[in-house]
Amino acid sequence: MLKRLLGKAPIDVWVIKQVDIDLLHLCGRATLEARPNRQAVLAALEEGRFAGAVKMATGGVVLNARLFQALVPVEQLELLPEDQARWRGRDWSLSQVPQRCWTFQGRLTAQPDPTFTYSGLISSEDIAGIRQRVAQSTPQHPGEVVFRPENANEAHPLVARQEDGPRDGMRPKAGREWRRDSD
Repeated sequence: MLKRLLGKAPIDVWVIKQVDIDLLHLCGRATLEARPNRQAVLAALEEGRFAGAVKMATGGVVLNARLFQALVPVEQLELLPEDQARWRGRDWSLSQVPQRCWTFQGRLTAQPDPTFTYSGLISSEDIAGIRQRVAQSTPQHPGEVVFRPENANEAHPLVARQEDGPRDGMRPKAGREWRRDSD
């Protein structure tokens, strides 16, 4: 109550990770500390120059504001049915940004939920550039690869030629035998 009277109550905002032509990549709700005062923070938000801590409502993770493209006071963004929102006088489609993407510093892409647990769009990291660089730097294999056993170049004992066998006509016996060093 005292914070509200002094203008230091936290400010509830919607966190937007990325703004596309007609799509908002929405992380969820968060709160901002009202320092030095509430009016100064609201003015910084309006001008898009807020710098500071953003405490996410889901999980309570505290992140830096520079990770996000826009922080919008809750009163300025209206959620509509069917994954739509109204912000700055126009309607936008929404894509939900999972927590793993909150700190990602590249572009996001939106796609339908692959697990079918959510009916709308889910944002994910755009790895097309990485994939292209890897494809260019990866050497192409020279031809067909043939796998064979480790001892494939050795003669099989059942089909070995006679000259490959023992020279004195004796076959070694299993187990112990006397050495014939004296012969």
